[in-house]
Amino acid sequence: MRVLVIGSGGREHAIVWALKKSPHVTKIFCATGNPGIAQLADCVAIKAEDIYGLAQFAQTNKIDLTIVGSESPLVKGIVDLFEERGLKIFGPSKAAAQLEGSKMFLKHFLKRHNIPTAIYQTFNQSEFQQAKDYVVANPSPVVIKTDGLAAGKGVAICQSKEEAVKTLKEYFEAKVFGDAGSNIVIEEFMTGEEASVFAMCDGEDYVVLPSAQDHKQILDGDKGKNTGGMGAYAPAPIVTQEILSRVEKEIIQPTLLGMKAEGYPYKGCLYVGLMITSNGPKVVEYNVRLGDPEAQVVLPLIESDVYELFSLCASGDVKNYLLKLKNASAVVVVMASKGYPDEYETGKEITGLDSTEENSVVFHAGTKREGNKILTSGGRVLGITAIGEGLSATIEKAYRAVKKISFENAYYRTDIGYKGLQRLH
Repeated sequence: MRVLVIGSGGREHAIVWALKKSPHVTKIFCATGNPGIAQLADCVAIKAEDIYGLAQFAQTNKIDLTIVGSESPLVKGIVDLFEERGLKIFGPSKAAAQLEGSKMFLKHFLKRHNIPTAIYQTFNQSEFQQAKDYVVANPSPVVIKTDGLAAGKGVAICQSKEEAVKTLKEYFEAKVFGDAGSNIVIEEFMTGEEASVFAMCDGEDYVVLPSAQDHKQILDGDKGKNTGGMGAYAPAPIVTQEILSRVEKEIIQPTLLGMKAEGYPYKGCLYVGLMITSNGPKVVEYNVRLGDPEAQVVLPLIESDVYELFSLCASGDVKNYLLKLKNASAVVVVMASKGYPDEYETGKEITGLDSTEENSVVFHAGTKREGNKILTSGGRVLGITAIGEGLSATIEKAYRAVKKISFENAYYRTDIGYKGLQRLH
């Protein structure tokens, strides 16, 4: 089978790496890919947003299955286009992708179907005064989110009313997120611990992958600015069997039933961002694709054939998939450029990429090749994943692997997975 993966980051590298193990897969292409992916697949110079160029490539190259890694082509309607042309593709339709593409759509959907989430109110740009009145009248902290896609950064946790008003000005007046911030959601601040659960869906049925916990803040101890994710581990001990049963019953199943009832059955990966509160699990957000960096710890724990999983979701037959998991933990530590998540340095040579630790893998996120050198080209540069027995030993293994790789001013958190350790002890 010939497979096309769309995207160029650590998530796509993890997808390609997992597909490479399948006996069904004879050839992998990746658009646009990166130097790490290029060791496993043929990289194609077509941008993820060029959905017509990608459809033409898939037709010309007789691609049997396309897997969409990133959210923007899904929100643009790549799945609808491919399916119109008779091309098999993993991911939700344009209408279903609104679950991530519009936070207002998501919140209204959750409310309609009685799916547990934070109390909220929505506002548009012309309602600046009403939004201001709302944050002043309600207890702090509050969470302010852009309606549209903002590369994982359009979320502000405002500790005071002054901070909330300042954020509203940034979104509505300074337009720091452009059109993505012209509509906003203001939510109550939920207390608890975050975790992620991934449901691989075919429109009706689903398979749940191992839970994970991402580390969003830039600094140790979950301090500092929000990022795209500085590391993750799986499975997450906070997602007990009891919690997982509730997530399926109260969140995943009503979501799939609701989407189908409203005319846009959900196919693809439903990433359920959770807050585990004292009242049980509640939805923080949905993503319409595998998480990044969570994919870098969830996919390595799958023992069964990953190609079959993606393929059966795309063809509406995932209930016949037998998920086999390794009895192991996985930890990924993200190595980032100095300055990230703000303006960051690039063009630094990376050394030590070949000095790997046993049962560890280096996923490229923001790298480029110049001659024989691999250089940094993004904020998040590499994801160093270790797989092992027991979370504690796996964390140590991941950090041993990190220490073998270097580039000038490399930055990483030193506490990835520690929250999980606290729960285990």
